[in-house]
Amino acid sequence: MECNTGKVINLGSLYARFQGLTDKRKAKGKRYALETVLLGMFLAKLCGEDKPSGIAEWVQLRREWLAKILELNRKTMPSHHTYRRILADVVDVDEFEALARSHHRRHGKAGYQVVLSLDGKVIRGTIDLEASDGLCLLAVFLPGEGIALAQIALERQQNEISAAPHLLEWVDLRNKVVIGDAIHTQRQISIQIGKAGGNYIWTVKENQPQLHRDLHDWFDTRVELLPGMGCPPKDFRAVTKTTKGHGRIETRTLTTSSQLNDFLDWPFLQQVFKLERHTIVQKTGKARHKIVYGVTSLSAEEASPDQILRMLRSYWGIESGLHYPRDVTLHEDQTRFKKHSAAHVMAIINNLVLGLIARSEFPFVPAARRYFAARPDDALELLL
Repeated sequence: MECNTGKVINLGSLYARFQGLTDKRKAKGKRYALETVLLGMFLAKLCGEDKPSGIAEWVQLRREWLAKILELNRKTMPSHHTYRRILADVVDVDEFEALARSHHRRHGKAGYQVVLSLDGKVIRGTIDLEASDGLCLLAVFLPGEGIALAQIALERQQNEISAAPHLLEWVDLRNKVVIGDAIHTQRQISIQIGKAGGNYIWTVKENQPQLHRDLHDWFDTRVELLPGMGCPPKDFRAVTKTTKGHGRIETRTLTTSSQLNDFLDWPFLQQVFKLERHTIVQKTGKARHKIVYGVTSLSAEEASPDQILRMLRSYWGIESGLHYPRDVTLHEDQTRFKKHSAAHVMAIINNLVLGLIARSEFPFVPAARRYFAARPDDALELLL
């Protein structure tokens, strides 16, 4: 498909997908097509605007350019009230989430032992101390590519444990390694991942007391497992890595074992591990020492201690690649929304914008937005 300016619109592009969305508005009085409004929002986002008022002003200042490209009869552009209404009441959240998943499936790469980070985030701009704790979104993220593959909102009285299985149903788990914090160390989700052809790495804390106690006793050489008998030789393998940055020197030692596979009643278990972290704050000399235990369905042949340590570190890419850019760069938490539906749709837009930038291979999101602010035509190319 081609615009009158000669720009080719790819039928699999985001703009083409916008045209297939359900518009809940009645035809009478509808001034702007839904895809036109969404295109303006995405362009403004890519070029540095985040709040509805700033988005509306950015689009208004470029109305002649947009009208020519999109062959619009109307030269005026939506107000910020229109953008808020579109976000809150017009876009179907479930349909928009499905669009995002479909778009990322088309572009996401497949590989062996690709890490998927599983983590939740509360959108602070929706917190109302009298009425609501705020909208919480659970996402599964590809830290190696900077793409949020899927996202789900937690309903009232729901937690991440019950939401995670539904979220992972939308993701192809074959040859993927799902990593989450200790709340996700649950038998049912471990079974789901294993049956789907994937693997997991879980940390184990007090929410699994017996499992935590067994791992502590196994890795503690002072504990005699069988009264009156010595411990059998253990198959411990270990790796130690030291890093320096952010004013800290951190030494991590990860030790693995495969000898508890038959002893521990845990689905698809292949290895257990102990991770010791010793941190020194350079300015004060203060030291911290922490031990974390964990389980994984990756066998010793599939994942060495060094590989498990690297995958655990890559898990935190969801903080630097998704949560932080949405909070700080895209000002998600500073944007107030009375309706959770509006905040949810904006979060989907933010995920898609970050995915577009990640595939454009810019080193940092702010650098990409400065570039697109000077060259909005290039931002338009991403969407067409």
